[in-house]
Amino acid sequence: MTPGPIQNYQPTETTLASRIVLITGAAGGLGSSIARAASVQGVELILLDKNERGLNALHDEIEANTGKQPGLYPLDLAGASADDYARLADTLHDVYGHVTGLVHCAANLGQIAPLTSIDTKLWLTTFSVNLHGPMLLTQSLLPLLKASGKGSVIFTVDEKCKAYWGSYGISKAAISAMSTTLADELDADKNADNTFPVTCNAINPGKMRTSLRSSAFPGEDPSTLPDPASKAAAYLYLLSSEARNSNGHSFSLDSLL
Repeated sequence: MTPGPIQNYQPTETTLASRIVLITGAAGGLGSSIARAASVQGVELILLDKNERGLNALHDEIEANTGKQPGLYPLDLAGASADDYARLADTLHDVYGHVTGLVHCAANLGQIAPLTSIDTKLWLTTFSVNLHGPMLLTQSLLPLLKASGKGSVIFTVDEKCKAYWGSYGISKAAISAMSTTLADELDADKNADNTFPVTCNAINPGKMRTSLRSSAFPGEDPSTLPDPASKAAAYLYLLSSEARNSNGHSFSLDSLL
């Protein structure tokens, strides 16, 4: 499949079969949209977010629509330690045995300000959520992803290395670099049929109607922006069996319109 059609990807009955996927930022606009779309395809979900009320509401919605109960894991990436991620991995191993997908959607906007004016505590919080957390979580879950033989790691990236975007722009640039680095390391495990036991790709979803976007652009009319649900198909594609030979790519969805 060429890059363009991933926004319109439509899974078959088997392409997402037996998938066990953890989504961070699952109570947010993008994460919840991916969770809804995946649940309809029968994906077994583990939903992670600091917002317990949002997680519970999404759990009830998915159960009402599909009859399946997603797993919930309340965790604030801003304060999580390496031990917290190790405990999460142990829990998933005990309950599921392996994991087939890890979708990073959690994000922190931080402080839009000149670098010389950014509050140190806010800087560290943004990096904990946008970079350190994803790295530690991926590191902890990689053995479970490899155990599945069909694992997929998806990083949500952005291009905001411009004046005043501070910790958000810099941390998002770093996560793009981490995605490329991990994919290059996973390339050594390529199978004879050019598929991978674990793939790693990145998606820049572009503009969408989320709370993070409204915080960054408070004067923008949200009705002019795409619903985050319109971005979910691209994530489903990279989680599917049809993308087992896709590794090291970065898809900018706005540029594919």
